[in-house]
Amino acid sequence: MAQIRDLYLTAAASAAELLASPQVASSWHDPSALAKLSVQGLAGHLAGQIFFIPKVLAEPVPTEEVIPIHEYYARVSWIGSDVDDPFNVLIRTSGEQDAKDGPAALAAQVAATVQELRTVLPSAPSRPVRRPRWGDWSISLDDFVASRMLEVVVHSDDLAHSVGMPTPELPAEVVETVVDILTRIALRRHGATNVLRALSRAERAPASISAL
Repeated sequence: MAQIRDLYLTAAASAAELLASPQVASSWHDPSALAKLSVQGLAGHLAGQIFFIPKVLAEPVPTEEVIPIHEYYARVSWIGSDVDDPFNVLIRTSGEQDAKDGPAALAAQVAATVQELRTVLPSAPSRPVRRPRWGDWSISLDDFVASRMLEVVVHSDDLAHSVGMPTPELPAEVVETVVDILTRIALRRHGATNVLRALSRAERAPASISAL
């Protein structure tokens, strides 16, 4: 699935431009659009979705069972969790830590990582990857790349909105891939009827079909 890697690199490059914008730097210590998360923390969390890829490529190949991406989202515990859930607290503290050296340093690190990934990601062999907090399972590299692309696209919108910028425009293939994953999550969380009505019948639509 070389295409998903190319799409991810496009989204990551867009995020790098957003993180380097003066609007992000000037709003660095302001609250973001996400509860209990500063612009600094949100920027760090967005950047982390780019830093993750070289990390997993450098790790040993896991031996745990490989599951498909939609099963991955069915198993993770953070979807729909409370803002003060320990996982979400860790997200906030990790984001702040990743961005602790300031907006210019973070933007430079992201730009360098994107440049590195342009060289290594397209030719990286297919393999399973795994993060330490997961259960006794792994996912394919391409599915992990797709999951990070979802994070990049969603949090680019969060960050742009937080600092008063337009949401970055991305190729249709990027957005369609992310929306497909989000729709599948929404179907599992809210049921087929609610998703169908939200997409087709405003008069009978539920209050929310949020995937995350």
